[in-house]
Amino acid sequence: MSNYAVGLVIVLYLAMLFVLAYFAEKNKRSKWTNNPYVYTLSLAVYCTAWTYYGSVGIASSSGISFLAIYLGPVIALPLWIVLMRKVIRISKQHKISSIADFISMRYGNNRRLGALVTLTCLFAIIPYISLQLKAVSETFSLISAKGSYRSTGFFDDSTFYIALLIAVFVAFYGTLSTDTSEHRKGIVATVALESILKLCFFLVIGIYITFYLFDGTADIYHKASLQDDFDQLISFGGLENGFNWLFTICLSFFAIFLLPRQFHVSVVENDNESHLRKAIWLFPLYLLLFNVFVIFIAWAGNLNLSQSVNHDYYSLLLPLQHNNYGLALMVFVGGFTTVISMIVVSTLALSTMVSNNIVIPYGFIKTLVEGNPEENTKRIKNIRRVAIFLLIIIAYYFYIQFSAQLSLYSIGLISFLIIAQLAPSFFLGLTWRRGTARGVEAGILIGLVVVFYTLFLPVISKATMPELDFTEEGFFGFAWLRPAHLLGLDYLTPESNAFFWSMSLNTLVFVGLSLRTKGNYRERNYAEMFVNHENYGNLQEGGFIWKGEAYVADIKRLLSRFLGEQRTNRALRLFNRKYNISEAEERADARLINFSEKLLTGSIGSASAKILLASVSKETPISLVEVLNILEESKETKASNKLLREKSAELAAMTQQLKTANEELRIQDKLKDEFLDTVAHELKTPITSIKAASEVLEDENMPPELRNRFLENINRDTDRLSTLIHNILDLEKLSGNRTELDIREHNMSKTIGKAIKGVEQIASKKETKIKFSSKEKILAFYDEDRILQVLTNLLSNSLKFTEPRNGKIKILLEGLENEVLVAIEDNGRGIPDEDKDYIFEKFYQSKNQNIKKPKGSGLGLAICKKIVESHNGTIVVDKNFKSGTRMIFSIPKK
Repeated sequence: MSNYAVGLVIVLYLAMLFVLAYFAEKNKRSKWTNNPYVYTLSLAVYCTAWTYYGSVGIASSSGISFLAIYLGPVIALPLWIVLMRKVIRISKQHKISSIADFISMRYGNNRRLGALVTLTCLFAIIPYISLQLKAVSETFSLISAKGSYRSTGFFDDSTFYIALLIAVFVAFYGTLSTDTSEHRKGIVATVALESILKLCFFLVIGIYITFYLFDGTADIYHKASLQDDFDQLISFGGLENGFNWLFTICLSFFAIFLLPRQFHVSVVENDNESHLRKAIWLFPLYLLLFNVFVIFIAWAGNLNLSQSVNHDYYSLLLPLQHNNYGLALMVFVGGFTTVISMIVVSTLALSTMVSNNIVIPYGFIKTLVEGNPEENTKRIKNIRRVAIFLLIIIAYYFYIQFSAQLSLYSIGLISFLIIAQLAPSFFLGLTWRRGTARGVEAGILIGLVVVFYTLFLPVISKATMPELDFTEEGFFGFAWLRPAHLLGLDYLTPESNAFFWSMSLNTLVFVGLSLRTKGNYRERNYAEMFVNHENYGNLQEGGFIWKGEAYVADIKRLLSRFLGEQRTNRALRLFNRKYNISEAEERADARLINFSEKLLTGSIGSASAKILLASVSKETPISLVEVLNILEESKETKASNKLLREKSAELAAMTQQLKTANEELRIQDKLKDEFLDTVAHELKTPITSIKAASEVLEDENMPPELRNRFLENINRDTDRLSTLIHNILDLEKLSGNRTELDIREHNMSKTIGKAIKGVEQIASKKETKIKFSSKEKILAFYDEDRILQVLTNLLSNSLKFTEPRNGKIKILLEGLENEVLVAIEDNGRGIPDEDKDYIFEKFYQSKNQNIKKPKGSGLGLAICKKIVESHNGTIVVDKNFKSGTRMIFSIPKK
């Protein structure tokens, strides 16, 4: 393909990332950027060009051993619920924005340690970035048919311009804010999208090779099995090779926690720790899908391609061999996405570490102290931008000088080895209080020396002094000093050899020196807050120990130089309100020192924040005994506060319950009075009507027709009076459980039929349709007369509130496993939402009588409820039914 065509695709792809990042930053609170799926997909920045290309290369020559690098993360992920949650909580509490800040703060905010961790990360990640550039350069050469991986100079090297564009992208979206603890939603969104693309593209090429170039997995397996080295490719090897597996798994286990890019996406960019529950199963599934076709692509390449080609690029060379340039371009873009996401997040994390732990604390502190907020913000952003471009340039230089001698797999393992030197300080720092900064520094340095001797020195010597051959002979001719096989461990790979010796000496020195030396009071203070985080998590500033002299005015002036006056005033106002401190307070205590340190940490890092606060305060050293006593008091205070909060919450709940009960009693008392008024009114009305009619009937000259009409009125009012008295007595009997039920087995379908017949005449007069289609025999034990009473009441209510000629009533019957369920729904005017909770109360009708005089006594539904409850059933109104009213009651079958 044409260089320009491929270049245009790259430019368009980068333009798409810019646009996506822009909209993601603009809509930071959108559910599309704040969800566990985006978080999990951002973790897939772990899958770089090493995964996309290098895994195939190592699988083609070493078989299934490529899986070891993915087993570590799979084993680590279940621990995230405990371990990573703890790391996230600590980081959020202290506004930690990098792995360097995390480790240096654990050991007393040690500036020198922060710089050492940053340098270690630089040594680890710059070769890793060069690995990505190597992959881009070589695949660009393959797909554009340049015929050579190397260019004559960087001005005609497309990789240089690609690296430059990536640097521009990171510099723009990674430095929008000086507070590095803030989320970069634009970058996270692009990484998540790229994780989807690279997985999909890799699956497509896997399917193409497996099912198009071959007749499926069985066909590839059969043809590959005919090759001489097939048994080696599908075996785990012997016991000796098991150590290589173990060490590689350990390397990847450490990497998923410690790689700056992984720490950034998993900790700094985490805005909800509940996302971890999704990540612990979804991310391993992602890794599984990414590796489904690796071994088949490797076998296919071994079968179809010359052994002289680079095995890493089988997935690109196979479609090119069959002139499928469209698919090859897709594979190239997929590989390019892995490069982009890795470089973007890595340079963002490293630039933060360089500025916060090297440049600012060792060169710009005085300048920043003398500057104003606008100048400081500009300086900090520029420092990070310069760091981003320098990192890319150094990585490009490393790629030019050394990448030809190393495979993607080798460069990746070297990076993992270097970053693993942080493991003892990180993991033991979370569980062991005795660890000291001096022990960490010595351990990391000795580990780096071993890695340099065993891995880097042979590479450098081959590149610069090829005439020396100490790699095979050993230093000074001693075979046991051979870099790749120290002390004669010939069965270990060079990387496993380096890992074993570096980690052993690192851990031994760290633990030994920590036991022989005592850390200062700051180290012990932070050790307690990190190791026993659950005891101090709620104390926040209260868990920090500090003694000395400092003034609020000085701290306020210092904060204003970095945060601005408005933001500083708001922060201090919230702090004073939180701890009930007077605005006129002049002296600062430990809480304000720690609070201010956190505010500065987000912008300039923990080490620089400590230095700045030390410049406006006089700190008095504290003995370790005092530290422990104060921390113990803090724990007791926390426990007491927790107990008081629990008791207070219980009292508040009881108070609310009493208030609710009192209000209910008041309402019930009022309703009872209203009920008595209503009953008196209902009784008085027919009595008055009967008396009046009787007086009129005394007239002997009254016409017979009029006399009969008055007699009918008397008869009707007498029936009404009788029904009212019967309902009152019936309700009282049911309320007092004095009614004996005639429980027998009945067919509910027949009972409903009887109820319908009882109201047929009224329904016919109103031209209302009653639909009941169930003919199923559903048996249950109940008092049929009482259930008939319930059904008749519910049907009468439906008839009462439906419109004449348009009314529709539907009865539904369902026999469940242990109960019978009956629903009666109508298309009437329905029940107001605010009344649905009260309609079964016997005082319900009385509540609205000042608005509209109720029809009847308002006892029908109350009686229904008592009857159903006497059968151990339930009756409710369906609150979700909007086109009328639906009443549902159920009774047990037995």
